[in-house]
Amino acid sequence: MFESISTIVNQTREREAALPLMSDAAGSRFLLQSKGSDKVCLFFHGFTATPEQFMTIGEAFFAAGYHVLMPLLPGHGIAGNWDRDNPPPLPQEQQVYHDFGLYWLEVAQSLGKKVIVGGLSGGSTLAAWLALNYPYRIYRALLFAPYLAGSNTLVDLFVKIFDIYFAWRSEPGAVSFGYGGFLMPALRVFLDMGADILAQAQQASIAAPMLIVSSDRDRAVDDEEHKQLFDPVIKYQPRCWYYCFDKVLNVPHNMMTEGEGNQYVNLLIAIAKAYSESDITWTELEAIRDIMRQGTSYERAIEQLHLEGRVSPDLSTMMIVIDR
Repeated sequence: MFESISTIVNQTREREAALPLMSDAAGSRFLLQSKGSDKVCLFFHGFTATPEQFMTIGEAFFAAGYHVLMPLLPGHGIAGNWDRDNPPPLPQEQQVYHDFGLYWLEVAQSLGKKVIVGGLSGGSTLAAWLALNYPYRIYRALLFAPYLAGSNTLVDLFVKIFDIYFAWRSEPGAVSFGYGGFLMPALRVFLDMGADILAQAQQASIAAPMLIVSSDRDRAVDDEEHKQLFDPVIKYQPRCWYYCFDKVLNVPHNMMTEGEGNQYVNLLIAIAKAYSESDITWTELEAIRDIMRQGTSYERAIEQLHLEGRVSPDLSTMMIVIDR
């Protein structure tokens, strides 16, 4: 098993070294348990970013005993003097990402049976596509701010129609991973993929369990679209959860690192681990919350519902926040 993954890792690094990359930190990242593990995380970074964006949560899951794969998305992380006259070589076809996601899902499966897929923004959209199309291969999906539609319908129309170059505007002092801009058709790929996912969720009868994480302060994506994914899927996949950071926490769209502006990364990680390592339904989670709102402690609520042994130690942190 490890000879196989070692070959894949080496081939990936050789391929990326020949590109060349923007920096030594821009390439795919792999955290592999030396003694083996049946648990694997496959994380896809955000649109125009690099895998470095997932190192914080990746290291947390690695410390919890998971293999962690963080591959560089196609066309990303490549060195160049990119601008509107020379835009970065980002894919403009969904199939490129579909093939990429399926390849790495198969790699993850070769490492262990308990495969978690996750991502941020466009990477989260790809993870959602896998969760709907390959549900039997995936134990859990962690969808952080999936790009299913933008936060503004006029912006969405702009993305659909115009083929211009767009430069990101980062918050002062915020870290930025990857490219500073892109051609609009490259983003349109994920907008179209998001529309397909929402339509498929309405018609499907099975999906991998999903945690969907939103933020009331997200100015890039629409949390209502996240609910439009959650609402139909929960009807046939009861182990889906939904969590939205309250606006007072000021959690941005790029929520995976403190450097990008999320001061509550530890809470985000606790929520992700609580979901990944618990085996309870959304209805049971709501029951815990309702009992706690009556003044009962978390520990007593778990006892009343006979959920001992089915919940992660991290769930108590999540429930305290929800209860507030």
